[in-house]
Amino acid sequence: MVFRKLPGVSASGMGLRLSQKFVFLLFLSGLVTLCFGALFFLPDTMRLKRIFLSKNENPAVTVGSDNVLSKKVPGDPEHQRAGLKGGEGATVKLKVSRKPSVTHGARTVERSVGSRAQDEWSPAKAHEPAARDERVTSAAQNGQRGSAYSYETFKKCLLKPPLGKNKGTPSDSETLQRREKVKEMMKFAWDNYKRYAWGKNELRPLTKNGHIGNMFGGLRGASIVDSLDTLYIMGLMEEYEEAKEWIQDNLDLNSNGEASLFEVNIRYVGGLLSAYYLTGAEIFKQKVLELGEKLLPAFNTPTGIPRGVINLGSGTSWSWGWASAGSSILAEFGTLHLEFVHLSELSRNPLFTEKVMNIRKLLNKIEKPHGLYPNFLSPVSGNWVQHHVSIGGLGDSFYEYLIKSYLMSDKTDEEAQKMYYSAMEAIEANLVQKSPGGLTYVAEWRGGILDHKMGHLACFSGGMIGIGADDGPAGQKQHYLDLAAEITHTCHESYSRSATKLGPEAFRFDAGAEATATRLSDRYYILRPEVIESYMYMWRLTHDPKYREWGWEAVEALEKHCRVEAGFSGIRDVYASTIILFKYLLYCYKDLTDLHHKLSEFHLFFK
Repeated sequence: MVFRKLPGVSASGMGLRLSQKFVFLLFLSGLVTLCFGALFFLPDTMRLKRIFLSKNENPAVTVGSDNVLSKKVPGDPEHQRAGLKGGEGATVKLKVSRKPSVTHGARTVERSVGSRAQDEWSPAKAHEPAARDERVTSAAQNGQRGSAYSYETFKKCLLKPPLGKNKGTPSDSETLQRREKVKEMMKFAWDNYKRYAWGKNELRPLTKNGHIGNMFGGLRGASIVDSLDTLYIMGLMEEYEEAKEWIQDNLDLNSNGEASLFEVNIRYVGGLLSAYYLTGAEIFKQKVLELGEKLLPAFNTPTGIPRGVINLGSGTSWSWGWASAGSSILAEFGTLHLEFVHLSELSRNPLFTEKVMNIRKLLNKIEKPHGLYPNFLSPVSGNWVQHHVSIGGLGDSFYEYLIKSYLMSDKTDEEAQKMYYSAMEAIEANLVQKSPGGLTYVAEWRGGILDHKMGHLACFSGGMIGIGADDGPAGQKQHYLDLAAEITHTCHESYSRSATKLGPEAFRFDAGAEATATRLSDRYYILRPEVIESYMYMWRLTHDPKYREWGWEAVEALEKHCRVEAGFSGIRDVYASTIILFKYLLYCYKDLTDLHHKLSEFHLFFK
């Protein structure tokens, strides 16, 4: 009956003409060819394998496959240690780098995961059930996945020891004396932390009280973990051993509080990873892998962009209340890549790298206004929430992690390279400005309108641009070095133009002001390191002695204005100095002897 309604069908409805049969058979043969072509020539994805392979036939497993963590390979200890597990009797294929390096395994994982993500990504699929991949704690606790990583192999890949041949001891006496002074300052701060706040997250040096705060979800000892690498590099071995012992005996990761994903990552995860790579102490690896898995549920969003706050016990996450429209912050979700790639390296679990590669995938897909990355992104829709761009607060370390990811990969992470230099091109075209006095600065961008302000946090960019100078577009190396030097000079000016020789939280270039804070709310200094960081990088890149001199100026200012009896404190106004005290005393004291007595006490306090 159906054929009668179709043109070209015989009246009897019993068959087709010979030419039509030939066309129909040709169509069927083409369909069969297409199916087998899809099986053998299209990208090797689990979705296709599930369609074309029988349930009894186990496909070969690659690093990025969906069943990497679910089954075992009996009788193959190398594959068991690596955590790459297929079905019973499965053949496991590994992509192996030809030369070992710090991130040899991580690069392998990253490439495999990255290619799969490009084929299969969509906002709906970026959210994977927690039961599948986030809750794999037991395997990490018994060390099955992490046991394949060999610290001794890692050490053999190093061109020189982590601390150098002579621990970086300078040859000239003045530099050595200055280095020892900085070391004394570290020991002074550490001893007071130990005396008044041991085990707490930080010391309040004016009140001599320990403080826990609500940034780390109930975790303790943030100052201890964050200081591990500094203590070790400075050769404060007794203090380092104290810190290591505390972590082994007292760092309890079974907390049930609300934590900043960003802060826990850079302080705890970053601190433990650095300590492990410096020392090879297994306790650091054990702790960091356990903690890393507690952070994975933050990525359970429709886009895979993590939210900013996570309960380390329940795994629930949400955005900061102050973040525009429930958005995630560029500098927070963009400051995970380095640590998470190394978590994959140590655990042989590609999931960590997959999570941060998905962030890149989304960022590459969405439109960027004038090539710029705004600071607020919705973890639900994957769209920008508002067009505020800054390389200071809210945006800063996203750019830093791009260039450092490229360098950390032994310059094989071409995606990071492309993203970084494209971002730099847009920043130069839209944000980099020159003041009437000749100072180069990086303004902020608010929906197309420039805010001629630069935050202290943005002063890291001098060093960042410097370390990226070698690998930019052809012929641009000197341009980037010059730009780095100019921005670092501007940040030094923000210090030198204050009474204390310390820089404000933010400084402006409008209404006649240049590199100075014009608002009372911007005049404070809270021991931020970004300016000194750029001095350090620029010294290493150029060996211009001015950078060491500028650093020493900051050391002297810290000693004079920030050192108190129990440590170092921030100050409220970098433009106010002890001269205000003298002005006050001018109208208070009559007896010169009494004045001398009081001044000596005040001098000790301010010193």
